[in-house]
Amino acid sequence: MFRKQIAIDLGTANTLVFVQSRGIVINEPSVVAIDTVKDKIIAIGSAAKKYIGKTPQHICTVRPLRDGVIADFDATSAMITYFLQKSLEGWNRIKPDVIMCVPPQITEVERRAVVDAAIQAGAKGVKLIAEPVAAAIGAGLPVLDPVGNMVVDIGGGTTDMAIITLGSMANARSLRLAGDAMTSAIQRYLHEVCHMLIGENMAEKIKITLGSVVPLPLPLTMEISGKDSTTGNPKTITITDAQVRDALQPIAEKIVENVTGILETAAPELGVDIMQRGILLTGGGALLRGLDEAIQKTTGMPVTVDPEPLTTVLRGAGLTLGEQDRYQDMLFAS
Repeated sequence: MFRKQIAIDLGTANTLVFVQSRGIVINEPSVVAIDTVKDKIIAIGSAAKKYIGKTPQHICTVRPLRDGVIADFDATSAMITYFLQKSLEGWNRIKPDVIMCVPPQITEVERRAVVDAAIQAGAKGVKLIAEPVAAAIGAGLPVLDPVGNMVVDIGGGTTDMAIITLGSMANARSLRLAGDAMTSAIQRYLHEVCHMLIGENMAEKIKITLGSVVPLPLPLTMEISGKDSTTGNPKTITITDAQVRDALQPIAEKIVENVTGILETAAPELGVDIMQRGILLTGGGALLRGLDEAIQKTTGMPVTVDPEPLTTVLRGAGLTLGEQDRYQDMLFAS
């Protein structure tokens, strides 16, 4: 009864930690900086993100997760250990029970990797919960009732969507296009169209400042600096929201196409429920201006964005910590 219980949303872009009775205590980038000469980790999380694009040759920054799953096991385990140490006093004396959020269509091998990484980091017991399910719980949807609830969670590495009823996912799919793909698309667009090279952090800032799916009421512009791809010299230009929209359009269209696809495979009764209740958008990608409008226009379904979309998944996982018997059918282990 003295064991700590925590929930972790181990995301491609950010990792969030929820401690029972304390709430969300960690929200930091999923980045690790490594000294390759000494084979030593020198920074994790927010500190490591500051290194991106500014490191000497012997230091590299890595994102241990790719497309929502573990790409670098040792770095992931080290990152979880760091966040456990930071969020729990005495964590090494009383190992915590952990609930980890994962994409809905994760493979058995990928599940095992998540569980093993958490145990190696110091967890006592590990259970998993699908991210759209956790998001639905976090948003207060009646997931245990015989009614259809649809969630689209647009994270850093994946866009996960599911139709949930009676405590289970009736339909689910994961699309490996989300926030990181949008950031890369902006970098690629500026390289190909403006002959300019920019770093990941600058591209992310552009996405947040100018990103949209539909024309904005008032046009936006932003002055950015980078490197001329032809001369190698420093370069400063002004870009518009219309240019960024062009860069993001293919990704937005693919997300909308998949939302339409999952609706087409849903049972008619569930489709009626969703028509009445609407589609919930969560995750950082839900903040992309006009995405909700584009989904609503294409599907004909009402669409809402969670008031705090960046934390919806973790809030839901956190709610299950004290009611695991109630949500037991939604929790699983490898």
